[in-house]
Amino acid sequence: MARIQPSTTRNTPDRHPTGEPRRTERDRARRTLSQNFLTDPRVVESLVRLARPRPTDLLIEVGAGRGVLTEALAPHCRTLVAYEVDPRLIDGLRTRLRPYPQVRVVRQDFLTAVAPDTPFAVVANVPYARTSEVVRWCLRAPRLTSATLLTQWEYARKRSGDYGRWSLLTVRSWPEVEWRLCGRVARTAFRPVPRVDGGLLRLTRRPEPLLGTSADRAAYARLVDLGFSGVGGSLHASLRRACPTRTLDQAFHRAGLRRDVVVAQVTPNQWLTLYRAVARR
Repeated sequence: MARIQPSTTRNTPDRHPTGEPRRTERDRARRTLSQNFLTDPRVVESLVRLARPRPTDLLIEVGAGRGVLTEALAPHCRTLVAYEVDPRLIDGLRTRLRPYPQVRVVRQDFLTAVAPDTPFAVVANVPYARTSEVVRWCLRAPRLTSATLLTQWEYARKRSGDYGRWSLLTVRSWPEVEWRLCGRVARTAFRPVPRVDGGLLRLTRRPEPLLGTSADRAAYARLVDLGFSGVGGSLHASLRRACPTRTLDQAFHRAGLRRDVVVAQVTPNQWLTLYRAVARR
């Protein structure tokens, strides 16, 4: 009689009934907190170069993790505030960064932090699941000078117009903030390895806004919101609700746009031309 071999998918304490290894508490935390730790020193160096920190700068890091990027940034700035929400990482972070008195490790969700009232920059390997929230926090901070972010590759391309299409958030903020795609990062630069590559995205607040007054910027934002609303079925039809047809036709001609153009294909600079033409009517 043949001997029956024990099943390799037996429900042992370290395996799920399906035969898959059970997730540990750390595994669950990584999934919940969207933790993919940056381990490639070349990418760390690229982030530091791109951020261009100066000895007088105040830097904020989002999700310091194990401190690889924090340690690389520390020698280049006056003060570095490193936010980390995972309590399991705090002791290791503080031990690693003890040689750098200019670094302050804060156990707190970055999104609940109050933005500094002095100029500061953000640098981060952003938790992918919270990218949009982190970016919006940065855009709301009036004293932010720049944000150098490692995000999902698709997000970085979408926000920087690299697909040839532009998002509402980018177009709306363009008079005050430049969005620039600065490179691609292979997913193998992280542990655990995510499913997608990363992208280096840099937001830089302009020293002088492209629209000079707050009233102009508010009116521009309202025009952009109307254009992206989809009311009327086309950009031209949407904007016609606020502008006379003749004025709008002239503005489209000045911006080099056809009447049937898709709203996402209008560049930020074309939006500025549209606004200026409409505002002068």
